[in-house]
Amino acid sequence: MTQHRYTRVVDFKQTGPFTLLLTFNDGLVREIDFLPALKGGLYGPLRDPEYFKQVTLNAEVGVIEWPNEADFNSQTLHDWPRHLEAFKNWRPKEPAHVTHPAHPALAAA
Repeated sequence: MTQHRYTRVVDFKQTGPFTLLLTFNDGLVREIDFLPALKGGLYGPLRDPEYFKQVTLNAEVGVIEWPNEADFNSQTLHDWPRHLEAFKNWRPKEPAHVTHPAHPALAAA
């Protein structure tokens, strides 16, 4: 029987204005500068350093999130180097509710 592992963030520490040091349930520790991903209606507000500091860990599901319901898929964060170019090249469209690389399943309403 194959066991499926769900990647979860288990701890984090802010190390810079838009940078977090994340610890995952498999022991991986990764430092991520989120600035390239902070675009559009959902993630744009996180460019405010004071707002970015309001990040919390939702331990129930193992993701980091902000008061405006912005979050990042924990597997995306775990595999951040594979996704970084997509974040850098992503250009939000108007209206702000568009597909974002962190949540490819979300589409414009």
